Amino acid sequence: MKLSVLMPVYNERTVVGRCISLVLNAPLPENMEREIVIVDDCSTDGTWDTLQRFAAQFPQIRLYRQPENRGKGAAVRAAAEKASGDFSLIQDADLEYDPAEYPRLLQPLLDGRADAVFGSRYMAGGQSRVLPFWHSVINKWLTLVSNMFCNLNITDMETCYKVFRSDLLKSIPIRSNRFGFEPEIVMKSAKRKLRIYEVPISYHGRTYEEGKKIGWKDGFRALGVILKFWIIDDLYSAPYGRGVLNNLTGTPQYLSWLARKLRRNVGDEVLEIGAGIGNMAGRLMGKRTLYMAGEKDALHLHALRNRFLRAPNVVVRRIDPEVPEDWAGLERCFNTVLCLNVLEYVEHPDRVLAFMGAALKPDGGVVILVPNGPALFGTLDRSLGHKRRYNAAGLRLLLESQGFAVERIHSFNKAGAPPWWAYSKVLRAKTINKAVLKTFDKTIWLWRRVDRVMPWPGLTLIAVAHKRGDSAVSGETAGAAAVAPPAAAGSR
Repeated sequence: MKLSVLMPVYNERTVVGRCISLVLNAPLPENMEREIVIVDDCSTDGTWDTLQRFAAQFPQIRLYRQPENRGKGAAVRAAAEKASGDFSLIQDADLEYDPAEYPRLLQPLLDGRADAVFGSRYMAGGQSRVLPFWHSVINKWLTLVSNMFCNLNITDMETCYKVFRSDLLKSIPIRSNRFGFEPEIVMKSAKRKLRIYEVPISYHGRTYEEGKKIGWKDGFRALGVILKFWIIDDLYSAPYGRGVLNNLTGTPQYLSWLARKLRRNVGDEVLEIGAGIGNMAGRLMGKRTLYMAGEKDALHLHALRNRFLRAPNVVVRRIDPEVPEDWAGLERCFNTVLCLNVLEYVEHPDRVLAFMGAALKPDGGVVILVPNGPALFGTLDRSLGHKRRYNAAGLRLLLESQGFAVERIHSFNKAGAPPWWAYSKVLRAKTINKAVLKTFDKTIWLWRRVDRVMPWPGLTLIAVAHKRGDSAVSGETAGAAAVAPPAAAGSR
């Protein structure tokens, strides 16, 4: 295994050499290698020359330089992109933190209990230099405010020592360029539901005369960062296609409304394919004897395992709905298969339905949710990776071609159709403004009451169908008429 030490550096000529030496000689768990990814933030005091000498002498050092001074957050972002280790630890170059404590920080990660570990200067157990009263008060107050909005009980939000599984850190977008990195990464870790541990560390803080850089203005900026990322669900660094649906974590009222629509058709033994991060599983798994959450995305699988770690009736399994091998061993195991926002992404929806039918017990049923209205296909669909939108007739034909008897198909969320049309067809936007999503969510109480009387089709189709005995239908029989592709709908 390998540890990547991410070291942002700016104008630390007098101490950086000593800090690097301590990191190079820090104790590590057995069989763990190290690399030091140093990003010089355009130092102007001769620090860069010192760093170059060390990099030439020690092959463990990977050295990079920012073209202009951007701040700690920008330097950490650049270092995280270059890291090749299993774990990434953030180490300031100022000697305030002791690299001898790396084993303590790494242990919860190596034990498999944590996704991130924060070193706390305020937990009992480490040495701490006594520093000005108001500096500590401001730190603790910012931690309190962060905890209020994150719903965590962290004791030291502003700590430098934060260690992550590298794959998770790389997947979190870091937008703050300065010290706002600290509250941002805490807020996003909380929203991603990472398992966070704290361990006590020692702290040898500096005074401003000794070179400390963070100031009172950064405290006010931290408040702004906390509020910004409490409102904005900017959780993934890449557009994960279906992962964009994680923004729905910010629309709990909509999800609860949808869950009420689905719950009446869900049995005791459930398979959900395309479970994402568990937005729907968390609402439907209660009182089920078995709830299998299937997902193909590695980050989403990790989130699901964390979320349902202590739910004995929930099983998390990697299932790519288009790969036959992933369905092996699931034959006749479930009385309900949930397929929510999946069929619009796959190349062959007929084959996926055939696999679903094979996983059902005799007379088991499926609940399908797909986007409605080929005429609505536009820039939002392309941004999400949709290959098609459906209509009721085409969805019925597709289900019947795979041996299902359709009980009902109805449209859902009529209030969402006009905004989708405006954003996707008129404004040609690739995303919907998050403020619009939150406003929509806060007014769900109204939309769900008037949904039935709105005179236009809904944004979504919900289909309920059951398996016709043990009839087997070939996955090749569904013709092109079963779905309405964008080209046929004249949407390209």
